[in-house]
Amino acid sequence: MEKNRDTLNRVMADFLEIPRDLVMDIPKLTLIGRNELYIENHRGIIEFQADLLRINLSRGFIEIQGNNLEIKTLLPEELFLIGEINTIVFRD
Repeated sequence: MEKNRDTLNRVMADFLEIPRDLVMDIPKLTLIGRNELYIENHRGIIEFQADLLRINLSRGFIEIQGNNLEIKTLLPEELFLIGEINTIVFRD
């Protein structure tokens, strides 16, 4: 059932020329160099340390590893992170 819903949302987004991240509730990550990361469509923070950040998504979570990580902005669906970013991994 969920697969059909995703397919319908994808078709509607393409037909209406709307970005998929808006219609399908998928995360949008913007990485600027190795020191800035902007995440949209998240579902909250699971864990935060200076070298590890886990963020809940609509499906699974994302794990960011680095050094001196600092959350500069945290909004209900947006997050801005600075620091030395080494890895970004999506987990189910």
